[in-house]
Amino acid sequence: MCRRYLYSFGVFQDYYTRIFLSNSSPSRISWIGSLQLTMPYFLGAVSGKLFDAGYFHTVEILGSTLFTFSLFMLSLAKPEKYYQVFLSQGIGMGLGLGFLFVPTLSILVHHFKHRKALATGIALSGSSTGALVFPIMLNHLIPTIGFGSAVRASAYIVLGLLVIGNLLVRSTYDTIRTGNNDQVSIKGFFADPPYMCAVFGGFLASIGLYFPVIYLQLYAIQHNIDPVLAFYSLAIVNGVGAIGRVAGNYFADNYGGYNVFIPVTLATSATIFAIIGIQTSGALIVISVLYGLFSGAWLSLAMATLASLSRSPQEVGARTGIALALSSFGILGSSPIQGALLSSHFTWNKPIIFAGTLMGASAFTFIVTRTMLVKERGTQKV
Repeated sequence: MCRRYLYSFGVFQDYYTRIFLSNSSPSRISWIGSLQLTMPYFLGAVSGKLFDAGYFHTVEILGSTLFTFSLFMLSLAKPEKYYQVFLSQGIGMGLGLGFLFVPTLSILVHHFKHRKALATGIALSGSSTGALVFPIMLNHLIPTIGFGSAVRASAYIVLGLLVIGNLLVRSTYDTIRTGNNDQVSIKGFFADPPYMCAVFGGFLASIGLYFPVIYLQLYAIQHNIDPVLAFYSLAIVNGVGAIGRVAGNYFADNYGGYNVFIPVTLATSATIFAIIGIQTSGALIVISVLYGLFSGAWLSLAMATLASLSRSPQEVGARTGIALALSSFGILGSSPIQGALLSSHFTWNKPIIFAGTLMGASAFTFIVTRTMLVKERGTQKV
């Protein structure tokens, strides 16, 4: 649920750029969303290691508390007070999710021996409910009851759902007692060619992947598309993403993770390029649906394919966390770079081509990863 709240940042980017932080440039504002999206990946190495060490519930409670507190603090931010928004939304909420993200996904390994990719997809699809609800909710409430009240209303929903989530989720073993965690060699990860190639591909993809999440709503409004439909564009992206997460990982279990991951990566790149052609309401709907479908599949497949590179269940959290931490540097710089390319003159072609190209380039690194895995495992189903 927290992860999906971050995927509502396009609403904030639009509102901050036009109204709340209008004295700040789009690039400067995008640092808030960029840092927020980076933290879950950057802290993945820490939270993943703590998860492997048996501190699942401690990390989850800490992350939940920090995220909720920061969201309430955001509701107290004042117009044109950039530092207040940056501290609460960029740093505070980002740190909270940083502790939640990797353990929440890695816990699935404790409960599933077969069809782990499908289980991951289903788990991620559930979070799409929040990504569907929050953009619509915020777009409707901010103009009617004000920024602070709208954010507080969403914070109470997040608080209630996090309490329920922490009560329901359970870990099935404690590596502190079994001592299995001592067998994990972090240095060995960096001597694993398929793993490092996949990490590099993830880094490239992370620079381009989130462009529509941050800028699609603003793009639509700047191009005089129906504002109501523009407000719903992120909801469409996130809602359709649930289908992509389940379908992509279902096919991954049947045909191999990388066999599905590579074409999905190329399709995601194509939909980013296609944003250039959005001039009408119909085009916005089509691109929102296609991007939501393929990017949703990409995100869940990325987690599943990373987990598949682990040599044992005891290192899933560490491998996933380190890979996400290294990819986080791409996310951190992506939105500000795209914002600088966009500039105050809103030159849209430059950031779109930049994002789409890097997303497409990542597919070639995954092809190399797949080639190495086929040779290593002696099967085409990888």
